[in-house]
Amino acid sequence: MDPLSSLLSGIRAEGSVVSHAVLAVPWTIRFADAAPLIMISVLRGGGTLLLSDGTERAIGAGDTAIVRGPEPFHLVDHPASVHSSHAAYEIACFTESVECTAQELGGIHWGADSEGATALIVGAYRASGHRHERLLRTLPPVLVVEEDAEVCAWLETAAADAAHQSAGSQALMDRLLDWALVCTLRSWFDKAGADAPSWYRGLADPVLAPALQSFHDRPAASWTVASLAARAGVSRALFAKRFTRLMGCPPLAYLTECRMDEAEALLSDTDLGIAQIARSVGYADAFGFSAAFKRLKGLSPSAYRAAAAAGSGSLASR
Repeated sequence: MDPLSSLLSGIRAEGSVVSHAVLAVPWTIRFADAAPLIMISVLRGGGTLLLSDGTERAIGAGDTAIVRGPEPFHLVDHPASVHSSHAAYEIACFTESVECTAQELGGIHWGADSEGATALIVGAYRASGHRHERLLRTLPPVLVVEEDAEVCAWLETAAADAAHQSAGSQALMDRLLDWALVCTLRSWFDKAGADAPSWYRGLADPVLAPALQSFHDRPAASWTVASLAARAGVSRALFAKRFTRLMGCPPLAYLTECRMDEAEALLSDTDLGIAQIARSVGYADAFGFSAAFKRLKGLSPSAYRAAAAAGSGSLASR
C-alpha cells in the first residue's frame, strides 16, 4: 500500500453528506463537527471561508476546499453577512442524536435553482483511529484546488441523482466523496512541489519510487540501505545520497519514523501486545522496539498507550 492510501485508510465519509445544497444570499453555514477533515466543492456561485484563527479564504465555482479540523469555522456568502440579517445554517453531523439530512438543515433548497445562488457539495469525514494524524500534520489549515468544469458538472449530476434515490443513496455519496478527497489531495500535492510531504515527492522520483513502494508494501521486512538500493537499481552510495537530498533524511531514519508512526496507530487503536507490535513494524524483540520508540516519540510504548487511552496520546506525536 502506498503512503497516501495508508494514511487515508483510517478516514472515511460515513453518514455525513450534505449534497447539492443551493443557497440564495445572504447566508452563512457554521461547521461544528470537530471533524478531522471537511471538504467543500463549489459547483456554482461562491463564498468565503472564515476560520477560527481569523483566516479568510475566498472560494468560487470550480474550487474544492479541504479544511483541517477540529476547530469550528464558517462558510459565508460574504464576510459582512455574519453581522447582518441572513439565513443561518449549521452542519453538525457527528453530534449525538443529530442526523445530517436536508430536512435537518431547514431552508436550504435541494436541487432547486435561483438566480445568483451558490450550489455546494459538502462532506465531513470521520476518523476511525489515529492513522490519519500523520497526514493531517502535512496539511495547511485550508487548501483549495481548482477542479475542471466537467468534473464539477459530473459531481452535481451525481449528487442530484443520489438525493432523489432512497436505496443506497447515502453509501453512494459517501464513496463519491471518498473518491473526491483522494483526487483533491493528489492534485494539491502535485501542485505543491517542494512543499509536498517528502514521502509524496519520493513516490514521484523514478529512482526512489520502487524502493519506497517496496518498503511500504512490506514495512516489517529487514530492510537495509543496500536492499533498498537494489530495489531502485542503483548503487548503495548513490541511493543514500539521492534519498537524503530528496526526502530530507537518511533512508534508515525514514524507515524508523514510518515504523514508529505505524506503531503509534497500533498502540492507540488495537489491543496487540508490545511484542506483537514490535514484530509487525520490523523489530525482532520488544526491547529494541521500545528503545527506538521512546527515542523518537519521547514515551515508552506502554506509557504512550496509557496516554492515548486517557485522551492525550497526541502529546507524543511529532
